[in-house]
Amino acid sequence: MENRSNGILLHISSLPSKYGIGDVGYEAYEFIDFLKEAKQRFWQILPLNPVGYGYSPYQTFSAFAGNHLFISIDKLIDSGLITKGDVEPVPKFDKSSVEFEKVVNFKMKVFRKAFELFDIFGKGIDYIDFVEKNGYWIKDYALFMALKNYFNGAVWNEWDKRIAMRREQAIEYYTSLLKRDVEFHYFLQYTFFKQWNELKKYANENGVKIIGDMPIYVSYDSSDVWANAHLFKLKSDNTPISVAGVPPDYFSKTGQLWGNPIYDWSAMERDNFKWWVERFKLLFDLVDVIRIDHFIGFKTYWEIPAGEKTAVNGKWVKASGEKLFSILQEEFDDLPVIAEDLGTVTPEIIEFRKKLSFPGMKVLQFAFESAKLEDFLPYYHERDMVIYTATHDNDTTLGWFKKIISKNNVSVMKVLKKYFGITEELSREEICWKFIEIAYQSMARAAIVPMQDILCLGSSARMNCPGTIGNNWKWRLQKLDFDSSISNKLIELTVFYNRLGSFPLKGNYKN
Repeated sequence: MENRSNGILLHISSLPSKYGIGDVGYEAYEFIDFLKEAKQRFWQILPLNPVGYGYSPYQTFSAFAGNHLFISIDKLIDSGLITKGDVEPVPKFDKSSVEFEKVVNFKMKVFRKAFELFDIFGKGIDYIDFVEKNGYWIKDYALFMALKNYFNGAVWNEWDKRIAMRREQAIEYYTSLLKRDVEFHYFLQYTFFKQWNELKKYANENGVKIIGDMPIYVSYDSSDVWANAHLFKLKSDNTPISVAGVPPDYFSKTGQLWGNPIYDWSAMERDNFKWWVERFKLLFDLVDVIRIDHFIGFKTYWEIPAGEKTAVNGKWVKASGEKLFSILQEEFDDLPVIAEDLGTVTPEIIEFRKKLSFPGMKVLQFAFESAKLEDFLPYYHERDMVIYTATHDNDTTLGWFKKIISKNNVSVMKVLKKYFGITEELSREEICWKFIEIAYQSMARAAIVPMQDILCLGSSARMNCPGTIGNNWKWRLQKLDFDSSISNKLIELTVFYNRLGSFPLKGNYKN
């Protein structure tokens, strides 16, 4: 029972802020103070990368770069790069939902002003060191973003063919032509990493560790694919041969067609998975524990022919995950990883995960809809698991419970009542906190609860509905949501169920 721990899931974008989207400024520090007060050991976030299609943190322009929308304007003011007058008037933003286009238009104008002064006075030795240290990705990323702006947001394979195919003369020409814009993106990345590292240092000093998120796949419209086409299954014109997704499952009867390009694992093996090693190295610099999204795909993945309208006509293909993680174990002293092994989990996948000593994931909503007693009774949970009341892809616990009632799911309601005393007569607070307590009771080594469940919010606070676009990733936390009564409840559960422990603290790079 020793070393069990707890934490809260809340993405950076959901933090309160007067600038329309959460950032790594002072509200983030206040949230860390709240976590410390409530005896929470972990803050779990979604991917930190710059968002692309649908503003999804799982469809990004780079697997390495940071999301410049998370740069704190207030910290830029404090640094002297801009004044309050440069920011005002601040648009009136929706306090409960991120208005992405409005945020982008506002923040990029402010960042351009900050860059003008930085370009004159700010390029010190730490900036030079940052660019040199991150040269293996930032050069391609900055040029990619400048080109994307130059070609009016078009997908990279629709650019001038010479630069789309990365002809040497074209790279030289456009690097010179777009020099100012390229340097602007260097500045954004330097600023994001600087502010993030300050925040992470504060979190760690206050006993809070960060659980980051690594999507297994990258977006086709990304600097990763544009700069490393040989590492993906692409045709001669650099369009995908096949794309990623998952077969029909709990979330969708036709599966999920993600559309991400498929890795050429043979090509990756030839250079000892250098791209993956660098990716893990960078993320372990930013976070303390990595949650690997769709971990199953490192063993076997669902490959769908490009052009299909659904994920139904895919096939299972073997990946080179065992060889990859063998290399990673040689490169790192320790790999504090959570393997998201939800979905089609075969005994082969379980054996693969356990061989690597990675804890898997269990979600209460899925467990209660299972026919297996051991899936939902917390005393049966395996220790090498992380238990969640819900994830970013689930409805909130309250929203899910109300749907169970509306569907008249007698079998689930019977289990909830018999084993946990959860009935529809309870208040919303009683319902949510009973589920949180179930998670804390679990034998699993860590219990992570989304902030929406702690606040007892309904379906309107859901972060993402898989298979849909247009209304996802927008939920925002209100300033008044921080409440000492919540802290006291979490403290009581943490102490009573002995969740004061921790994961290993760092993925230490050997070389």
